[in-house]
Amino acid sequence: MTELTAPPAATTAPRRRGAALARGTGTLLMIVGVLLLVWGFWTWQWGDPVTRLYASWEQHRLAEQHSKHVASFGNAWQGLDLKPVRAAEPTTVRIAPPKLLKRLGVEAKAYRASLAAGDAVARLRVPRLELNAIVVEGTGAADLRRGPGRDARTFMPGEGELSYVAGHRTTFGAPFAHIDRMRPGDLATIEMPYATLTYRVTGHRIVPDTQLSVLETRGRDELVLQACHPRFFAKERYIVYASLASIRLPAGAGGATYRVRPGA
Repeated sequence: MTELTAPPAATTAPRRRGAALARGTGTLLMIVGVLLLVWGFWTWQWGDPVTRLYASWEQHRLAEQHSKHVASFGNAWQGLDLKPVRAAEPTTVRIAPPKLLKRLGVEAKAYRASLAAGDAVARLRVPRLELNAIVVEGTGAADLRRGPGRDARTFMPGEGELSYVAGHRTTFGAPFAHIDRMRPGDLATIEMPYATLTYRVTGHRIVPDTQLSVLETRGRDELVLQACHPRFFAKERYIVYASLASIRLPAGAGGATYRVRPGA
């Protein structure tokens, strides 16, 4: 008598499809996980790559505007009668005389009054941060997407008071990504249309994000750099203080460099 074979279970095919779907889903989740790890590492090291593209484009536009500011500023130092540096000693560095500091303050104040929110202000170079960026006027969300921003409630470099510049740490180019690496003695140079000013870092502090007293001037020429702290959070502010160390005049005014006494 022939023995009958039972037909395959009706659930075999659906089970196979389910297993294949599970394997596919697992593979997809693994790929997504790896991509997230890569994105996280990239963002930690160099900032978010997507918003960096937007910031780079805006920096290009701001650089063009800053070049026009420099070209149209003219010679702010005419009539000051500064003692010229001899051709035989082009690298001579003198102490900045009071009349130079006074004229510098006048020109800086006039430049501040000429700017509107969103305008290019200056070029900021910070070797420790490998930073070379155009500073924009203002610290609103739209301003900081374009680059470091000068707080309009503070003064302009050269006015003899506090100049406050804020920037992102993880997005939109992350200009201050590693601000916590700065140390006393590090230099920050800010190229204004009327002069190039170099500041030397004196220290840092960490304050709550609500502490607005950090915007108050201390009666001396200081550059303050600020970013959110810790990275990826905004509950505190990491603030670096730097004092004016030297002033270099534009090439059209002789290009001489003058040292500034501490506290001047």
